[in-house]
Amino acid sequence: MQKRNSRFYLYIVLCCWMLLPLVLRSQHNGTTAFSKVKPVPSQLQQLPLGEVQPGGWLRDELRKNLSGFTGNLDSLAPDLILHDDIYGKNRLSKKIKSKNVGAVAEEGEWQVQYLWWNSETQSNWLDGFMRTAVLLNDKKQLKKAEQIINRLLATQDKDGYIGIYDKELRYKFDNENGELWAKATLYRVLLGWYEHKKDKRILAAVERAVANVMRSYPAYQSHPFYSVNPNAGGLTHGLVFTDVLEQLFVITKKQHYLDYCLFLYKDFSEQILNEDAQYQKLLDINLPLKGHGVHTYEHLRPVIAAFYASGNPALKKALDHFLLKIKKVITPSGAPLGDEFILGRAADARTGYEYCSLHELMAAWISLLVKTANKKHADDTEHLFFNAVLGNTHPHESAICYLKQDNAFVLAGGNNGDTTDKHQTRYRYSPVHKEAAVCCVPNAGRIMPYYILHMWMKDNDGLAASLLGPSTVSTSIKNSAVTINEETAYPFENSIRFTVQCKQPTAFALKIRKPDWALHVQTSLPYIEENGFLIFRQLWKKETVFSVSFHTEVVKYQTATNEVYFKSGPFVLCRQIEAKQTVTKTYSVQGLHESMYHPVQPSLFQYTNEILQPYEQKPHTFTTWMLNSTTGKKEVVMLEPMAKSILRQVSFQVKEQ
Repeated sequence: MQKRNSRFYLYIVLCCWMLLPLVLRSQHNGTTAFSKVKPVPSQLQQLPLGEVQPGGWLRDELRKNLSGFTGNLDSLAPDLILHDDIYGKNRLSKKIKSKNVGAVAEEGEWQVQYLWWNSETQSNWLDGFMRTAVLLNDKKQLKKAEQIINRLLATQDKDGYIGIYDKELRYKFDNENGELWAKATLYRVLLGWYEHKKDKRILAAVERAVANVMRSYPAYQSHPFYSVNPNAGGLTHGLVFTDVLEQLFVITKKQHYLDYCLFLYKDFSEQILNEDAQYQKLLDINLPLKGHGVHTYEHLRPVIAAFYASGNPALKKALDHFLLKIKKVITPSGAPLGDEFILGRAADARTGYEYCSLHELMAAWISLLVKTANKKHADDTEHLFFNAVLGNTHPHESAICYLKQDNAFVLAGGNNGDTTDKHQTRYRYSPVHKEAAVCCVPNAGRIMPYYILHMWMKDNDGLAASLLGPSTVSTSIKNSAVTINEETAYPFENSIRFTVQCKQPTAFALKIRKPDWALHVQTSLPYIEENGFLIFRQLWKKETVFSVSFHTEVVKYQTATNEVYFKSGPFVLCRQIEAKQTVTKTYSVQGLHESMYHPVQPSLFQYTNEILQPYEQKPHTFTTWMLNSTTGKKEVVMLEPMAKSILRQVSFQVKEQ
């Protein structure tokens, strides 16, 4: 018998915890919770893929990914990505009882959980690979992406179906399945490719495929989320099919796509499922989050979509409650707790989090930013990206941790050296993580392209630099070609040089977000500040160059466990711990391997209320005296950004002197 995978073992345990004694249904017939009142339009407009191009360190990171795990994952895990034509000749049928998905599973009831997994692995990998190739304009990799996408488009049936099931299975489920999930992951790829290629045949194929879904699951006359088993991971992943519907609305302006988002969330909420995002569970503000973290955080987007599609105050209340609950499970770095489950816990610097959850929560913050133009959601996005994401990505090699924590004292498989579960391998660096599941590495290839995509957006007045960093945006405003180059090493420095070029003189507002940590601003052009944005409103001529600088001070914060941590500008600070690397596996692609890290000197430090002194040689870096808990003596400690750190101490007990 094969070893049990810990993810699905926890699913079984969670049954007893999450099944409530009441029937958690939305009572649609007796309430108006899911009625469409007045849809709320988005305040910002996302630009098509490719109009925002990365520069500087962002471009370097993309190149590292493309030459590393993003560009080579298909050859690192060929059995999952190349050999299983799950959307084509290897579609799932009643005859298929098991499948190699790269994770260790046990025979029996839980085996069905795995059958759809390769669709997620393949499509999420392809999404990140394709977008990275577009952003780098890599001709060789673009050709490769096009060949894969054309092959997938060729699997479309005459009735429009693109998916992973044969005709005897599709849309006929009362249990675990990956119907909508496999479609969501692939259709996101196809819509991104359409934005790049501007080929209407691609858009038509996606619209036909979505029409097939809407015919097969007619709104308010079917139950796509019904399951006899409340633990149905692929089924409930499928709620993020709303991503596809929302993007189709952005492209086509067809309202019925948003209306279908509302239907999907209604049906999801009416079923008996072990999921945190169901409507009535969200109404109970005292019911903590308990579920599989990546499900909970990705489901924030469908709740957002349902409210904005309906404008219903009842759904706004549910959304507000959801955000309050999520706030309780955010670590100092901005990461959401979940290793792999939340289990009603509150977050601190020691709780683990999954890389997939980083992407899903960041995508939710971006969704709120697009819909509200509220700078808070941009601040949340940058905070998570610059700290949790960069702090989970290997600083020099192409590898990530599947699970990591803010306080990372050792990375050897278990949580900070915990060996209770001898099969736990997720707390370490790998370019694949095949022994656990090939889900986090594909999302690691997606997260940076999605950040870059939303750095610049349009509104009714002009352009908004909503997420800051080295980039170039080339678009059209009032039928005039406009290019803005943002030269900076931000967030590693706080000064930005903007060059605005217009083909012909054009009047518009250029809005630059003022980060929440900026105490004051210096610019070389006059501006007004409005809703947290610096607004430069003028007639822009052939070329205008100006600069913006943000100034900050180090700030002390307290965790839920009464420890302290520090932040300077966009960065959470840490004491980096000198570590010894042990390579445990080497791949055929040069420079790719799996590794563990142990501390050279495993000492923790306590904060004694000493002043932090700026370290002049490095920005956002400070020195101070702290107490070595091993020796009992004070030592000079350097605090620097947790971004690009491996082992580190972020939070410190306070020792009164």
